[in-house]
Amino acid sequence: MQEYSSPATFEIPATAALPDAVTRNAAEHPDRVALSRHVGDSWVPVTSREFEQQVTALARGMVAAGVGPGDRVGILSKTRYEWTLADYAIWAAGGVGVPIYETSSAEQAQWILSDSGAVAVVVETAVHQALVESVRADVPGLREVWQIESGDLDAVAARAGEAPESALADRRATLSPESLATIIYTSGTTGRPKGCELTHGNLLYVAELAPAVIPAMSAENGSSLLFLPLAHVFARIIEVGCIQNGARLGHTGDLTSLLADLGTFQPTFLVAVPRVFEKVYNGARQKAHAAGKGSIFDRAERVAVAWSKAQDTGGAGLGLNLQHKLFDALVYGKLRAAMGGKVEYALSGGAPLGERLGHFFRGIGVTILEGYGLTETAGPATVSGPEALKVGTVGRAAPGSSVRIDDTGEILVRGPQVFRGYWNNPTATAETMRDGWFATGDIGVLDGEGYVTITGRIKEILVTSGGKNVSPATLEDKIRAHPLVSQCIVVGDNRPFIGCLITLDAEALPGWLETKGRPAGTPMSELVEDPEIVAEIQAAVDAANKQVSKAESIRSFAILPVEWTVEGGQLTPSLKLKRSVVMKEFATEVEKIYAS
Repeated sequence: MQEYSSPATFEIPATAALPDAVTRNAAEHPDRVALSRHVGDSWVPVTSREFEQQVTALARGMVAAGVGPGDRVGILSKTRYEWTLADYAIWAAGGVGVPIYETSSAEQAQWILSDSGAVAVVVETAVHQALVESVRADVPGLREVWQIESGDLDAVAARAGEAPESALADRRATLSPESLATIIYTSGTTGRPKGCELTHGNLLYVAELAPAVIPAMSAENGSSLLFLPLAHVFARIIEVGCIQNGARLGHTGDLTSLLADLGTFQPTFLVAVPRVFEKVYNGARQKAHAAGKGSIFDRAERVAVAWSKAQDTGGAGLGLNLQHKLFDALVYGKLRAAMGGKVEYALSGGAPLGERLGHFFRGIGVTILEGYGLTETAGPATVSGPEALKVGTVGRAAPGSSVRIDDTGEILVRGPQVFRGYWNNPTATAETMRDGWFATGDIGVLDGEGYVTITGRIKEILVTSGGKNVSPATLEDKIRAHPLVSQCIVVGDNRPFIGCLITLDAEALPGWLETKGRPAGTPMSELVEDPEIVAEIQAAVDAANKQVSKAESIRSFAILPVEWTVEGGQLTPSLKLKRSVVMKEFATEVEKIYAS
């Protein structure tokens, strides 16, 4: 058994609560731009004073509408300004926010609203409202449905005068770090989602921790553009961190316009899941190859990785530094410009990033800091900071917390970020809490300096019929590095060898086809057995196999004529693969691998 603890570097005041930051910011920096609101193609500044006034009015309106202390209020919307406004208004009213992914089915929304006992829900569109109305009979406690796009939040805020002047002060007096702030339902890669109870103290701890990890969050001109779903804990803690520390916050829920939005917003730090960074890298590489500049990009990539690795071993030599400077002008600067031009640091979470991408991005001038955690740890269980970065790891235990690797290799976490328990589910809580330690279900290793490396998830470990244990993550990360690959799943549990199902990237295919002098619109169904495509994917598989033993290597694979998506149900909203769903839907394709 291994264990590493980090000393506490700050304390959460015994009377603190999340709404305090809104009041404090308005009092201390009333004219500072706290948020930028996306309106059309423009960003409209919202000062700290204006945000506080809007939060106060909406919170008092919610009180007038009957939201009581501790009442649960759902939010079903894509990432947008009103999400954050509603979140803080719910807290100011003494309520508990319950996020729901905007891609949720009626059944999922019904479960979350009924299980949480929500009395009201904020929805974004008429479609969302119809979805909630379709299950309203099965949510007996639901009294109010407020639609953002129809102006309902303005109507609620207009009721502020119906609540007593002292209403919010009275509600604030009921709050402390131990008070429940939100119930976040796990996205459910398996089984029915469980509601994770996070307190004001859990979220305040992460917000206070944030500047040590991302200095730009507390810098005078720090800013971040949120595009991950705010229903996910990762985006939520960045929201809270920005408000708590005074960084300018923007929102965009349309990933198709993300690059354009980054260019106009110009954030100083980015927050994303690994798949987003993979798409940036793969897109840039493919674009360079399509323009006949593939050799330049590939050379620039090798130099970036070599330069980054050299930073960990005493620094780069003169020759490597000169090459790095040359490619900064030719390649790296353009890549940074595509992310807005001002990004120096990015935070990756939700899944392991992989050493390959970490070195590439640090080499081009955007240091990606990895953390590790789950909804149950309010985000970070381990963190990397600019001064304590070891690429390929997810950092060390966050200040004031501890990480333990038990005898089975499972990662356990203890600290002020660990959740209170699962809502209405004491059995599940007891199963995951062991003498104050939260059992994550992930496996990893701890080095001599306390850095953690994630090697897989216990439930995902494959055991071949020959008894070999195989962690799919190592192989899958390398295969997804190929520009033509969208997703993949390694299979082989109780089978004679390891296989893999692979899907192609529909966005990358047209450009690749054009470079081969072939019609860009060739259907994917005609490409899955195409010799050139198969050769490309075989190269990706071969590269992955070099990282593992022969017994762990992929011997056979199948390319599928479909993409796995959130809408299709194969991916979670945070872009994690739902293995059980994929294995069930594509059982025939798996059998074909072994029949051959």
